[in-house]
Amino acid sequence: MTREVRLAPIGEHNLEPLLSVAVAETEPDEVMPPVEAPAGWSQARRDAFREFYRANFGGLTGPTGNLMYAIIQDGDVVGMIRLGRRAEPGTLETGMWLGKSTRGQGIGLIALRLLLAEAIEAGACRVVAETRSDNLPALNLLRRCGAVFCEDGAAIRAEIRLGVNEAPAGAW
Repeated sequence: MTREVRLAPIGEHNLEPLLSVAVAETEPDEVMPPVEAPAGWSQARRDAFREFYRANFGGLTGPTGNLMYAIIQDGDVVGMIRLGRRAEPGTLETGMWLGKSTRGQGIGLIALRLLLAEAIEAGACRVVAETRSDNLPALNLLRRCGAVFCEDGAAIRAEIRLGVNEAPAGAW
């Protein structure tokens, strides 16, 4: 079965579908920073989710330096993937989440490959990700995209070189 997977910048038009997937198929700490609120997907956490994602609408040149995309599979929002500015010239950071029903189907790999193409378009020469040594699905996904790993205890930094020249001084 062929699946169409594409990325769409997150905006008001897809924020509520993204929240719906998050509420139905994730825990709050998987998809947003911690907030002081009742446990689970309380109204306060839903509001904080919206605020967090809206704060990132500005993209790489905006105040947060993050460009967030909805991962769309066969027309439905199934998760999020992002690029974020880093202090290192020519380097962007990524992170992603998928709803539980779409994990393990290759969607994350397709989304990451699409995101790497976006990073090249943005002028990056490398993309990094940070995860934990026990997050085997993320490590396998990053490895399949050519990541090199550096361990620091349970913390892992993955680096994917994009095969473009080093960025000029002062990039980002």
